[in-house]
Amino acid sequence: MKGVSKASQPAAVRAYHMLERMVVTLDLPPGAITTEGALIEKIRLGRTPVREAIQRLAWEGLIEIRPRAGVVIAPLDRADWPKVIDAREGVEILLARSAARFATGPIARRFREAAIRMEQAVVKNSPLAFLDADKLLDETLAEAADNPFAARLAAPLQTHSRRFWFRYHAGSGLALAAEQHVRLIRAILELDAESAAREAGALMRLLKDYAEAAARA
Repeated sequence: MKGVSKASQPAAVRAYHMLERMVVTLDLPPGAITTEGALIEKIRLGRTPVREAIQRLAWEGLIEIRPRAGVVIAPLDRADWPKVIDAREGVEILLARSAARFATGPIARRFREAAIRMEQAVVKNSPLAFLDADKLLDETLAEAADNPFAARLAAPLQTHSRRFWFRYHAGSGLALAAEQHVRLIRAILELDAESAAREAGALMRLLKDYAEAAARA
């Protein structure tokens, strides 16, 4: 988040973001078994924040807690990716339409930062940088929409989608994906709710194309 250093965030929030990124980027591989202690050692944060992060990731379906056995990273089945996009579509359109009504001031600056980061990721050909920019966009969209119910529904679907994208599509189509995200951001910054809704729908269709191609492979 622009203007807020990671060090100033609560430890549980930092633990969640660190572990979530490791799951998304497959540093914690699908199907792998680990332990709470091993995760504490990996991210160098205390037991309580790591435990809270694990509970949140379990609720989101990214890991499974097995008592006395450890923590299992959720498997990836490419056939599930289109299902994730189907579930996302309606709520993403709702969030985009709502965000376009309130995207001013500091929130607008964060949307612009997300767009700049996406364009830089394309120049650097960096899927990891793109993922970070996409995360910033999703968090900004959630705040701007002022609908915590929709945001809580969207957040885990967005994370699952990033994970599938990184596994099955990060090697191609970066420029096209960034272009569509930037079109969405532009519509939001213009405070054009209906245009923002259309661009969100177009983004979901693009992701659905990626997902269906991966499922057929």
